[in-house]
Amino acid sequence: MKEYRTDHSLRRLAWLGIAGLAAVLYAFAPAAGRGEEIVPEPAGYRMDVYRAPTPATLKGARVIDTAEAERLWRTKAAIFVDVMPRDVKPPNLPPGTLWRDKRRDHLPGSVWLPNVGYGALTAATDAYFRAHLQALAGSNRAAPLVIYCQTDCWMSWNAAKRAIEEYGYSNIAWYPAGSDGWARSGLPLEQGQPAP
Repeated sequence: MKEYRTDHSLRRLAWLGIAGLAAVLYAFAPAAGRGEEIVPEPAGYRMDVYRAPTPATLKGARVIDTAEAERLWRTKAAIFVDVMPRDVKPPNLPPGTLWRDKRRDHLPGSVWLPNVGYGALTAATDAYFRAHLQALAGSNRAAPLVIYCQTDCWMSWNAAKRAIEEYGYSNIAWYPAGSDGWARSGLPLEQGQPAP
């Protein structure tokens, strides 16, 4: 009877190859079926629950990742607009209560336009957003603008959509990873101050 010798290193190599193939297939498989939520792009604006998974697309905008955002930032090839909402001081605070704005750290050089990403804007907030975009773009509706907030933040999606559909800007990049994704990549942040 012939004896077969098992080569453990070949067996281990085969298993590593199978595991590698499985990882590649998983990475390129559609998100559906992997437990990841696929969020469809709504026809209008998101009106509530603003901190939730966002679509992967935004009609009329270029969706960028952190590598592209960093490239645009380093080459100063775009204007970065942070639309993170700002907490509003409650009107019914007892007299003498101290109120401090929550610190907002964002991409260096960004302009912070708070509260412009809600689904419905007051006339004053709409005018504020329009005026600041016009000032930033120098009346050039094709100026490159990168709009962001945080990861899973509909504020940036709404604001970018509004800039495209209502204000007529044609070179909008939406950065859905926002300041969270930027920080996770080890890139610098600075303390932001709301634009007046």
